[in-house]
Amino acid sequence: MPVSSRRRGRYMRLRQDIPNWLFTLAGIAFPAALILMWWLVSELGLVRPLFLPGPGDVMVEGLRQAREGILWEDASVSIYRILAGWLSATLVALPVGILMGNYRLIEGALEPLISTVRYMPVVALIPLSILWAGIGDAQKILILFLGTFFQQVLMVMDNVKTIDRNLIRAGQTLGFSNGEILARIILPAAAPGIWDTLRITIGWTWTYLVVAELVAANAGLGRRIMDAQRYLATETILFGTLFIGFLGLLTDYFFKRTGRALFAWQRQR
Repeated sequence: MPVSSRRRGRYMRLRQDIPNWLFTLAGIAFPAALILMWWLVSELGLVRPLFLPGPGDVMVEGLRQAREGILWEDASVSIYRILAGWLSATLVALPVGILMGNYRLIEGALEPLISTVRYMPVVALIPLSILWAGIGDAQKILILFLGTFFQQVLMVMDNVKTIDRNLIRAGQTLGFSNGEILARIILPAAAPGIWDTLRITIGWTWTYLVVAELVAANAGLGRRIMDAQRYLATETILFGTLFIGFLGLLTDYFFKRTGRALFAWQRQR
């Protein structure tokens, strides 16, 4: 068998490590291929520009928004709402999830209700959010909170429950109090998983942005997309959607890099 074939086979084995350069190249090549296909479809006129403008038109629209300052104004407003909604959810979900993961009584009391609410579509809660919080920023932040909290608290609970019980028993044998076991055993062991939960849930918060800015928003990336829909400005819709995805990607990258620095010991296990 040729050397090149053996190398390709080695890279395609289950859970096989690959060189960093190849990992990075794959992450660049696949999106580039999709953009090339998009460009070909638009250039060949296979789809009307009203339904799918070309990459160049979308880029021109993005440059226009950046030059006029619209993009930065909308982005700053949306980032503020994202951070406020996600941080609010996190500050409540962390202690509640940790308690549910450690005390069966609390889990039994809260888990059925939380599991029920998390299946409710966030869009259906918009009328209630307006009734409770008005139509200002508080309503947008509330929608982001509701879309994030109920998923997040159950994931934190699961992170805590995966800790080996033998570690907890060892702490009890050493005479640790419940607080000491929590601070010295459970939280350090659960921290990498909880960090991943925070990374995943802030990504979900980004996906709820357009829903949050659906009603009576005067600024924001989601509001710009909804306004563009009324006027069939497809290039604005596409650019806004892609830009939200780009900001979400940057957020994910930040959490991954920070997680590697905070929990370097986990990779060495």
